[in-house]
Amino acid sequence: MAISYMTQEGYDKKMAELNRLENVERPDVVKAIQEAREKGDLSENAEYDAAKERQGMLEAKISELKNLVATARIIDQSKLQTDEVQLMNKVTIKNIKNNAKMTYTIVSETEADLKAGKISITTPIAKGLLGHKKGDVVDVKVPAGTMKFEIIDIGL
Repeated sequence: MAISYMTQEGYDKKMAELNRLENVERPDVVKAIQEAREKGDLSENAEYDAAKERQGMLEAKISELKNLVATARIIDQSKLQTDEVQLMNKVTIKNIKNNAKMTYTIVSETEADLKAGKISITTPIAKGLLGHKKGDVVDVKVPAGTMKFEIIDIGL
């Protein structure tokens, strides 16, 4: 089992989702199966089939979340450094070609959320920035080619 590194906030969100799935969604699915069963012949009961399929997907998601939180390691953010880019840093970069500035927080795959400015450590941009310092100009290989970024700031 792979270790999942995450913030306390990310861990709490996963635990809340697991709790919701187990205590809200699961009883709803069980109820839907029971109601479909009461309608008679199961061999031609589309509602029953749909409810059983929903149950299977729900149980798979619950299992996945349980494995994720079981292997989670909470990152102690007080021990993070900002002298070079690493996991959990908030990095402001400038695209050398068009001078566009972007700020991303580099997070584990399980916490990535581009809308919130959180990119996975496995993305080409994050991989290209790791280990570099403020002021460095970094060549990052992306699917569209190679891009040059200047690291403007590294924070927490």
